[in-house]
Amino acid sequence: MTKPVASITAVALVALSAFLAPVVFAPVATAAADDYPSRPIVLVIPLPPGGTNDIMARAVSDKMSAALGQRIVIENRNAGGSGTVGTREVAHAAPDGYTLVLGYTSTLATGPHLYKDVGYDPRKDFAPIGLIASAPALLLVHKDYPAHSVGELIAIMKNAKEPVQVATPGAGTVNYLASVLFAQQAKVTVQQIVEKGSNPLITDMMGGFVKIGFNPIPVSRAALDGGYVRALAVTSAQHSTLMPQLPTLAESGLPGFDATLTYGLLAPAGTPKPIVDRLNKELRAALADPEVKKRIINEGGEPAPTSPQDHAAAIDREEKKWSAVIRDAGIEPQ
Repeated sequence: MTKPVASITAVALVALSAFLAPVVFAPVATAAADDYPSRPIVLVIPLPPGGTNDIMARAVSDKMSAALGQRIVIENRNAGGSGTVGTREVAHAAPDGYTLVLGYTSTLATGPHLYKDVGYDPRKDFAPIGLIASAPALLLVHKDYPAHSVGELIAIMKNAKEPVQVATPGAGTVNYLASVLFAQQAKVTVQQIVEKGSNPLITDMMGGFVKIGFNPIPVSRAALDGGYVRALAVTSAQHSTLMPQLPTLAESGLPGFDATLTYGLLAPAGTPKPIVDRLNKELRAALADPEVKKRIINEGGEPAPTSPQDHAAAIDREEKKWSAVIRDAGIEPQ
């Protein structure tokens, strides 16, 4: 009679273990988030070192590292596609919070419409952590150009017998698309002069080889200070903190005009919410630091602390906006 008792006991133990299993194993994921981070974090910048993306990432990474108690290792990946190739690599990384990417307008809003297959969906394949900053460009003219306001420039363009040349630092850049948006809203026809970068553009403007251009603030400052070029307006909806005297294009005859680069941190989709929230908390704390704010402003940017939800909304808003500009301009993906 002892044998059945043993069987009943075995069955009972199996049932009990099945009942207790969720209790035993449920806290594991939470514990992993609670222990985060337990090793260095890799922050991928999908472009070469030295650019604005690099500067924005490094501006916050040191402060975040100190608060997290682990190093944030900056890893530049110059894989091409305006940063879309390096961004795709992070989209397919493990969603454990140890691989992040510096996402910006060209990889999240314009790139998916300028390249045939970037290999990721900016909305579905990432967990937005928060914005770092936004940065406008400048509408510049050569020092001897007759226009001294946006209104005068538009009048010259409308009265010209041929399309007026406008230089931009590379096809598909936000500065390039800013010139496209300018032409659309001002109802003028322009001839795009595509330079090989921001520095070649400003060099050609200083020499008078091109008379009008859209270019980032940092690389244009020396030419402005030297009197070689003049800035007519900023491309953002608000005034630049670094150059508050400049009007915006929106208040210069083009209502609603807004063409800025935004920079933020992203993790692969599926990264646990507690990890995303922790990273957002430390990012916002870094952006509140006076030294960090000063560094971003000196680079022509505007600190933009946001929640993960607001960051996701910004990605959605920018993608819709720039996809429409690209479509209306008839720009075909490469």
